[in-house]
Amino acid sequence: MLIRARWPLQAARQYFRRDAVLQWGLALMLVLASGFPLSGYAAHGFALHGDLKYPADFKQFDYVNINAPQGGTLTLANPDRRTSFDKFNPFTLKGTSAPGLNALMFESLLISSADETASAYGLLAEDIAVAPDEMSVTFRIRPEARFANGDPVLASDVKYSYDMLMGKWASPGYRSMCMDVKAVVVTGERTIRFDFKQRNGELPLIVGSLPVFSKKWTAKVPFEKLTFEEPIASGPYVIERYDAGRGITFKRNPAYWGKDLAVRRGTFNFARVVYRLYKDETARLEAFKAGEFDAIVEYRAKNWAKSYDGPRFRDGDLIKTEFPHRNGAGMQGFVMNMRKPVFQDVNVRKALILAMDFEYLNRQLFYGAYKRLDSWFSNSELAASATYDGRPGPGEMKLLEPLRAELPPEVFGPEVVQPTTNAPRSLRDNLREARRLLAAAGWTYSDGALRNAKGDALVFEFLDDGGAMSRVITTYVRNLQTLGIEVHQRTTDFALYQKRLEDFDFDMVSIRFPDSQSPGNELRDRFSSEAAAMPGSDNLFGLKSPAVDKLVDAVLHAESRGELITAGRALDRVLMHGYYIVPNWYSASHRVSYRKSLAYPKQLPYYYTAEGWVLSNWWRNDLQQATQ
Repeated sequence: MLIRARWPLQAARQYFRRDAVLQWGLALMLVLASGFPLSGYAAHGFALHGDLKYPADFKQFDYVNINAPQGGTLTLANPDRRTSFDKFNPFTLKGTSAPGLNALMFESLLISSADETASAYGLLAEDIAVAPDEMSVTFRIRPEARFANGDPVLASDVKYSYDMLMGKWASPGYRSMCMDVKAVVVTGERTIRFDFKQRNGELPLIVGSLPVFSKKWTAKVPFEKLTFEEPIASGPYVIERYDAGRGITFKRNPAYWGKDLAVRRGTFNFARVVYRLYKDETARLEAFKAGEFDAIVEYRAKNWAKSYDGPRFRDGDLIKTEFPHRNGAGMQGFVMNMRKPVFQDVNVRKALILAMDFEYLNRQLFYGAYKRLDSWFSNSELAASATYDGRPGPGEMKLLEPLRAELPPEVFGPEVVQPTTNAPRSLRDNLREARRLLAAAGWTYSDGALRNAKGDALVFEFLDDGGAMSRVITTYVRNLQTLGIEVHQRTTDFALYQKRLEDFDFDMVSIRFPDSQSPGNELRDRFSSEAAAMPGSDNLFGLKSPAVDKLVDAVLHAESRGELITAGRALDRVLMHGYYIVPNWYSASHRVSYRKSLAYPKQLPYYYTAEGWVLSNWWRNDLQQATQ
């Protein structure tokens, strides 16, 4: 880990590695020699591995336009399946929160940069100090930081926010990410210290990224019962008006405290941001083409190829563009819930993976737009498939060998290769192999269905929210029926869909897991044995594996980028050999269509979501001519 110090003397800007006690001592002598008081040590940012890109006196991020005109309205559609909302609290499990709240209203101590893999800079915090033993981190809050009601942001507010997020009413993902935090101590009006149970290099980034809100938000209503009480937060926008069934409007706070910070210059340029809610994707797309909102991110390849045309595109009023990115692909696929007996045999899970014909889907439905996912870290150097021969290298073997008794022997061979129907293979070949695997698991064809020794048929439900995956799921289900598997395709609304996921009340479901350039504590929420029993966690698989738990810890405790890559590959190898998900596909670009009245910086970020980038970095070019 490298930390750039924010000291007045250029010579004192040293970098500290977690295992470099000697460097720490040399730096301490430099501080004393310079006459700078020891208590004044602070850093303007934090890098998990390597050096910070931006120095202490940087003026802006490279991928923003500080000359962008401010003003005008950005109108967007619902960014996901939600068609209504019933609360302004995005942190609790119950209910559906309004779109835009997290990005526009809530801030954190640190903010990450979009052109570094695991670095963050002070936002609410002006200084960050990691203890020499890395068992704690202290933040000093900027004196100018203010909530929208004018109150200063104090350490007690940070502590209160943390306590609420760790409570039983909040999403369990926060608790999983912070399970190595031992205590949070207010050491002064504007200083707060997080004490850790063990060394975990990612923890300063994690606790620094937690949302902060005022204690006064819950002065009249308990945290878990907040509905339409407007958040008292420190972000650039406040709520102007809303209609829970139709949309919400945010207006930029004219007294926003952070507008001149280096990490905020050139961002959030719109005077207003409006979200309009549409009942389905077809209505949303037609509304965009009719000019009802300004920009849309398209995830359906068929729509992109076929539906983005018409007079407004031909006359140049609407623009259709693909923006490249360097994001890891993450994982998208059909999750098998191993809490259900039908999915507990690995041979059944392998067979269900063989039944998906990616090549057919890519050719017939996706217009050749995608690549097959072959890893939990596809499009990344952390993928097991990124090794030169697909086999574990010496570093991976050092991690895997002590776990050999807990792992299938195949883990120590080549990485998992996804089935294909490209010649000379065919779907028929794959289904034959699937039938052999199912027979090995005790499922044979009898009386019109696959049955076990008790005569019970192999039946499960595929839960769907009626979105873009419905046609894909139908095609996949048809292949499963060829094997004699009975699948009930259940379509439900977004709110019930979310509730059933939180309660693990499903058999199979289509899920997109977010990517990360530097995976860390979110892996515990996704794969740990503890998270498997925690309603609302990301461990939808019901995965309980001591070996996976240990490899997740190896990722979290990596001392360098090289160690992170090695541990990531070992974890990926084990996960892929567990066959917990039917992998789907990915694209290395964002498909965005927008009105010509919008503009964006010439330099693109490296790691970004399209929705977040439009929201935070774009502007209206019809206000005045801007220099990019």
